[in-house]
Amino acid sequence: MLQVHDLNYKVKNRFLLQHIDLEINPGELIAIVGPNGAGKSTLLSSLANEIEYKANRFSFKQKEISSYSKGEIPLHRAKFSQHQSNEINLKNEEIVLMGRYPYFKYEAENSDKEIVDKWMLKTETNHLTDRAYEQLSGGEKQRLHLARVFSQLENDIENKLLLLDEPLNNLDVAHQFKTLHLIKEFTKKNNSALVVLHDLNIASQFADRLILLDKGKIELFDKPQQVLTHERISRVYKYPCTITQHPITQQPIILFG
Repeated sequence: MLQVHDLNYKVKNRFLLQHIDLEINPGELIAIVGPNGAGKSTLLSSLANEIEYKANRFSFKQKEISSYSKGEIPLHRAKFSQHQSNEINLKNEEIVLMGRYPYFKYEAENSDKEIVDKWMLKTETNHLTDRAYEQLSGGEKQRLHLARVFSQLENDIENKLLLLDEPLNNLDVAHQFKTLHLIKEFTKKNNSALVVLHDLNIASQFADRLILLDKGKIELFDKPQQVLTHERISRVYKYPCTITQHPITQQPIILFG
């Protein structure tokens, strides 16, 4: 679905990403993990074509990414950013409706509004329609923008890609897991998602594979059982840890300290 070979990105003389090789398959939920400054958000920005990287190859659905038109790519790929503006002079449902802009001919149709209603219900933001955006909590704003990106990819196109940069920020525990289940539901329809996560245990529980970044390079890209080892995590995070198993899923659990 997504193939990247030898992607590099540097600012002045400093490489922020170096020799990145990726191949993402349809139906996968991939978590990007690593310590602060490892390049997680930068990697996601490069995959969203938001920065000027260099790569020997970057193809999406067997087609060079550069060959997609500006109007075409939003139907196949959407990105959730960790930083959202605190000053948006729109009603909350209009913010979610922004996800439907790529489909507009002249204005929103009833089908667009139905999709907005669907995703506001799924993200539990449907009760916020009468609230001012600036009065919302950080978690409420987060869920509103999640509804927007899910609305953007509500179409009949196969093998869509969702890029999410720290989507669990500001969310309580219940909404963290509800959000991850929504992402998992999306990937079960033969779509893919790349998600930047800080919590290794959540990543272990939900991700099919992990990209462990360190100093702008991929330390390992593999299943959680292979990536989350005592030696590797202690070295990359520079802090001792113990690895045990989840009593139900048998996935690795990391205990620091």
